[in-house]
Amino acid sequence: MSIELISVLVLFISFAALLAYGVPVAYSIGISTMLVLLINISFLPSVTTASQRMTTGIDNFALLAIPFFILAGELMNTGGVAKRLIDFAKSLIGSLPGGLAYVNIISAMLFGAISGSAIAAASAIGSTLTDKMESEGYPREFSAAVNISSSTTGLLIPPSNVLIIFALASGGTASVAALFIAGYIPGILVGLAIMLMVYIYAKRKGLPKANRVGFKQLFVDFKNAFLSLTLLFIVVGGIVIGIFTATEAAAIAVVYAAMLGFWNKELNVGDFKSILLKSARTTAIVMFLIATSMAMSWLFSFEGIPQMLTSLLVDSVSNPIAVFLLINLILLIVGTFMDMTPAVLIFTPIFLPVAMALGMHPVQFGMVIVLNLCIGVCTPPVGTLLFVGSGVAKVPVAKVIKPLIPLLIAMVVVLMLITYFPSISLWLPRAFDLID
Repeated sequence: MSIELISVLVLFISFAALLAYGVPVAYSIGISTMLVLLINISFLPSVTTASQRMTTGIDNFALLAIPFFILAGELMNTGGVAKRLIDFAKSLIGSLPGGLAYVNIISAMLFGAISGSAIAAASAIGSTLTDKMESEGYPREFSAAVNISSSTTGLLIPPSNVLIIFALASGGTASVAALFIAGYIPGILVGLAIMLMVYIYAKRKGLPKANRVGFKQLFVDFKNAFLSLTLLFIVVGGIVIGIFTATEAAAIAVVYAAMLGFWNKELNVGDFKSILLKSARTTAIVMFLIATSMAMSWLFSFEGIPQMLTSLLVDSVSNPIAVFLLINLILLIVGTFMDMTPAVLIFTPIFLPVAMALGMHPVQFGMVIVLNLCIGVCTPPVGTLLFVGSGVAKVPVAKVIKPLIPLLIAMVVVLMLITYFPSISLWLPRAFDLID
């Protein structure tokens, strides 16, 4: 048995064993990487190499966007943005059967897009709407399921931290601007698919609808939400036009979110201490995950794992449809036990060369891997969003699973569409001349 094959086996077996034992993902990645390095080189060079790769992995200007977007999301969460978006969505579609469920979906799409965080969206929208939905006859577990699934749309609709991470992991083959623009149609499709399942459920269960509001109230709610919605155009428009980079856009988002909070009179100077501390904790966790994941990604390249897997899949399976289906299946499984950030950084270098060899554009593959992992964060055993959404709704996770399954099926259908119909992901970037 060759040393390369032994290294691969040690890497994956140790990583899986550590995860199964309950070791945090970041530590599991770092320990398994170190074990493989110890097989190949002696102790001191192994430690030096691992620490160098972790340090250089996060020494990237583009990654500065992540703490800024995290901070902007916290500022908006505190500054009353969620309430204004919910009021606007309720005026817009609340009069439909099951209207509050649609309001949850639209609000999560808007807030998730503005904040760039699915967890922030699930927390802000769920804490505001769940009790109200229950008081109007919606089962609490159904409300939680809708909130959990719809909050993932903010990971596709820009600005999205995970798309920035994919741009880094792709080695420059997919730009942040192209990925941001590409995310709109898949993100909206996911939202519409969830709405369709809610419509079927609402008709079957006879869910209530709110009274139709007049144009005057609709205008008032739109006016109140307008400044929040404007952030999307400032951030994404500035990046696409070329006025500023994603990192600069994130810094502008922080300033805008702070100004908006003060304008809404729901943010004061005393709130900044807790906001900065919470943002710093989240940033530290994300950056440590990125650092260890980048070390493992380098190890993959060192061992030639991407090239090995590309040759194996391309040579053994001649049908691209079957290969893409297999990649989706693997990513869906990975998503059930691994957080999005390390999963993107670890599996992009493995599967992107395979996808590109079979004719898939890197931007399209970005949408595929992110949507796969969006489904993963909604599923046990590690689904972060599942536990956050259940906790916000104060419903046991076991009770949420049943109403969540049809919504996850709808998301899988959209996943198949964007996998086999490239124009869904590539039409907008091509229209803006961001890709060939």
